[in-house]
Amino acid sequence: MSHLCSIFSSWMPRKVVFFLRLTLFALASASAFQAPAFDLQAHRGGRGLWPENTLVAFENAIRMGVTTLELDIAITSDGVPVISHDPAMNPALTRDAQGQWLKAHEPLIKNLTFAQVQSFDVGRLNPNHAYAKEFPTQKPADGQTIPSLASLFKMVNQLGAKDIHFDIETKINPHYPNNTLEPQAFVSKLLEVLREFGMTRRVMVQSFDWRTLELLHQLAPEVRTMYLTIDSANYSTLKDGAWTAGHLLKDHEGSVPKMVKASAGKSAGVIWAPNHNNLTPDLVKQAQAMGLLVIPWTVNQKPQMLRFIDWQVDGIISDYPDRLRQAMTEKGLPLPVAPKP
Repeated sequence: MSHLCSIFSSWMPRKVVFFLRLTLFALASASAFQAPAFDLQAHRGGRGLWPENTLVAFENAIRMGVTTLELDIAITSDGVPVISHDPAMNPALTRDAQGQWLKAHEPLIKNLTFAQVQSFDVGRLNPNHAYAKEFPTQKPADGQTIPSLASLFKMVNQLGAKDIHFDIETKINPHYPNNTLEPQAFVSKLLEVLREFGMTRRVMVQSFDWRTLELLHQLAPEVRTMYLTIDSANYSTLKDGAWTAGHLLKDHEGSVPKMVKASAGKSAGVIWAPNHNNLTPDLVKQAQAMGLLVIPWTVNQKPQMLRFIDWQVDGIISDYPDRLRQAMTEKGLPLPVAPKP
């Protein structure tokens, strides 16, 4: 399929190639999901614009027009999946019930009930924290609390956003197993909510911890899986097999796409999500030739967005969905349509 599209790509317009390749992929995997023409993902709801992983950020992204809401999940002590990038309360963006900024990454969400989690305010960045300097244009929204995954699904349904997809990351670190539930329990709690709201075919579950993805292949093969990777001088999830469910690069000719494919097996709707600094045009082609989609993270500058679109990636995860919409327009790609009010 990808070989056929590569032959056509030498003379077809870019957006026609996108449509052909992804349409063929979607038809081949129709029982699992429907692939968008180009996946515009609002990272943490678009944290460059509004407080991350909050309902106000997700609603803004939906009304702007995105394909997918990217978000992260933690599980409370009473078993409620909540939307948080960190397994513990983050002092860069969290105030307690008295309005005081937290001093450290604590307490762990797994040790708090959902009601206790709701007592914290995550509606603005701590101006004294270095993290705030990364997003100087983020608008505050005081009073925002860490939402449950169920509350997000309810809001999406109320907005009539029937075409919105969800990219949900399981925040599990194999090197710190006591910070979260273990993979089986984590995945089970997540699936309970996905099934309750009938969202399994609108969701892709992503993780650096590939154990959760391999569990999903067994427990919910209709859910798309997204393999996160990063490989830098300072940090890598590809070195020792701890993150990759025991898969090693040396056993796959040093190829990350081949290692992803080996972990995914014959599962449909599989996505490779590399750190954008690790991606090359050749790796995009290699992955797509294996039937994988390629969606890099986190791409925030428009020149980078334009370059990746030229490489024919299948989507982009960005803190600035507004910039990505501009880049897509410049490249002649169709934009996601926001639901009518």
